[in-house]
Amino acid sequence: MKLLLIFAWLFSFPLNGHAQNKKDMKTNATSETEIRNVIENYYFKGIYEGNTELLKKAFYKGALLFGDVDGVPYFKTADQYIEGVGTRVSPEKSGKDFKAVIISVDIINSIATAKLNVRMYDFNYYNFITFNNIDGKWLIINKTLTNVHP
Repeated sequence: MKLLLIFAWLFSFPLNGHAQNKKDMKTNATSETEIRNVIENYYFKGIYEGNTELLKKAFYKGALLFGDVDGVPYFKTADQYIEGVGTRVSPEKSGKDFKAVIISVDIINSIATAKLNVRMYDFNYYNFITFNNIDGKWLIINKTLTNVHP
């Protein structure tokens, strides 16, 4: 009898209580198109060409980058990263292969994440990029990365 009362009590609570009601979450195709545009036309193109002006349009000024490259910890501010891209020989000028692919984009309201694979020089980077819609623009606010050996 006690067990029956406990089950009755437990099942009296709504089963759909979540931290955020799914019907309140907003995603739309326009946002995904805008994010893919930032990735392909500012981020990927900026890296490939060594074009710091394109990268500045993709990153929020206070963005941070974290990760590891061959087990060595990596940390830079967006400004440091963009400056480094501008001073190195770009993949375009190096003549080495460059392949950049968007694996996935997930959006909820004004935040989004993108998983990317960027192969350049002798690296096979996986990037997790966090976006925020700030003043109507999708900007990279955080980047994490790691180099994966085949």
